[in-house]
Amino acid sequence: MKKYLHAFAMCQSMFCAIPFPGHLWDEKARDKMLLFLPIVGLEIGGIWAVLAWLCRVLNLPALITALILCAYPYIVTGFIHLDGYMDVTDAVKSWRDLERRREILKDSHVGSFAVIGILLLVLAQFAFMASAPVDANYLILVFIPAVSRCGSALAVMALNPMSTSQYAQQKKPRSHIVVLTAMVCIFVAAGFLLCGKYGFVLVGCIVGYAIALCRAYKSLDGMNGDVAGYALTIGELCAVAVYALI
Repeated sequence: MKKYLHAFAMCQSMFCAIPFPGHLWDEKARDKMLLFLPIVGLEIGGIWAVLAWLCRVLNLPALITALILCAYPYIVTGFIHLDGYMDVTDAVKSWRDLERRREILKDSHVGSFAVIGILLLVLAQFAFMASAPVDANYLILVFIPAVSRCGSALAVMALNPMSTSQYAQQKKPRSHIVVLTAMVCIFVAAGFLLCGKYGFVLVGCIVGYAIALCRAYKSLDGMNGDVAGYALTIGELCAVAVYALI
């Protein structure tokens, strides 16, 4: 039980800017860390929904509400997934050979494709949030980060990693894949039961994640944290698009 507590603390500290009380770290619990990624997603999503509720209660202007709800998912994660999105965008859009694409992926410098990509991403997220109906069921926001992080955890567990990935030597028990798959099913079912038609927001998240993952994984011939962050960011954008247009 202690290892699972350490795994949750490690996951919280690594993938969320909300501080975890204490500094628990145990290398022996590293292989269990990704199991808690969707739980951290639920925490992030819960606060996201509360912010949406507060904006509605305070009757804030639509553009101010959009700014808050657009910026929050990036800020609360310490921009870690945006960093992966930018790195992968630079690498994939370079259209170089595989070796060079992987070099670009690890390059700490920001390229023009990353800058263009991040501008389009943020503009799209803001536009969709600003276009969401006033009576949209904001409760579905609880589940979007949880579903996207299920996708990331499953992708890391199931796909072949790049040799340079921190997950290359990590144990990947099949039981974890079963648990994470069950989590996805539970979150999607809960979305439809609690939010009705807005459950399709989670379907949009899964589809967007899958398309982005296939694109990046095929181009870079391997899985790592940057690819997971890239797909997660696009998956959540697709979810917000469905949220605004449904």
